[in-house]
Amino acid sequence: MGNSSLYFFQYYYYLVIAMYFYLVLISGNAIESPKYTVMHSESDFEIRLYLEPSWMSALVRGATSFEKSTKDGFHRLYQYLKGGNLDHSQITMTAPVLTSIDSSSSSSSSPPSRGSDYIVRYYVSTKYVGNPPQPNPELNLQFDKWRSHCIAVRKFTGFAKDDNAKKESEALVNILNKYLTGINGAVMVDKSFYSVAQYNSSRHLSGRLNEVWIDVSGFAAEGCPRYQGK
Repeated sequence: MGNSSLYFFQYYYYLVIAMYFYLVLISGNAIESPKYTVMHSESDFEIRLYLEPSWMSALVRGATSFEKSTKDGFHRLYQYLKGGNLDHSQITMTAPVLTSIDSSSSSSSSPPSRGSDYIVRYYVSTKYVGNPPQPNPELNLQFDKWRSHCIAVRKFTGFAKDDNAKKESEALVNILNKYLTGINGAVMVDKSFYSVAQYNSSRHLSGRLNEVWIDVSGFAAEGCPRYQGK
């Protein structure tokens, strides 16, 4: 395949994804999102209790870019939604698309090219009651059901990119270290693992909503179960 053909294919692929999100947004149907209760709220962050959300997940190993990993992972999830499952079902889009970053997988002892592990997640609608259509094996997707636990959330606008996603995650870590110290004594939030939630299609140019998520279930945040998990 020549360079011109490759560029056309990539452009067409991302255009299809953008149009898919756009059509869902303008269809008049509300996009389903995981249910939660706000346990604590401040001007620059909040703590939510999420109630056992289910996800279809695409693991991207040893990557060096949040943006590229999200596109690569969502490419597999998109195929799943468009019939790449054992039921050949067309599955409705939900929100957010959640990309979890584990930079601890790239240790100082690892080769510089090792990169981080990323997990790109699609929220599974509650209509499937924890039993969604099984993905085609070649997509290498995994079904995950989380337990109820608390997540600290910080919102930010614009397009989520490598630089601002990292900046916002570091800001949330600093905020949480101050907040949780007052509740639990001296604490140190792990900054190597966080998630970025994206709620809008790429065609949505203004008023975009993104969030950084950090699990705080291991701390005694008010009303939160002490569960150390995903």
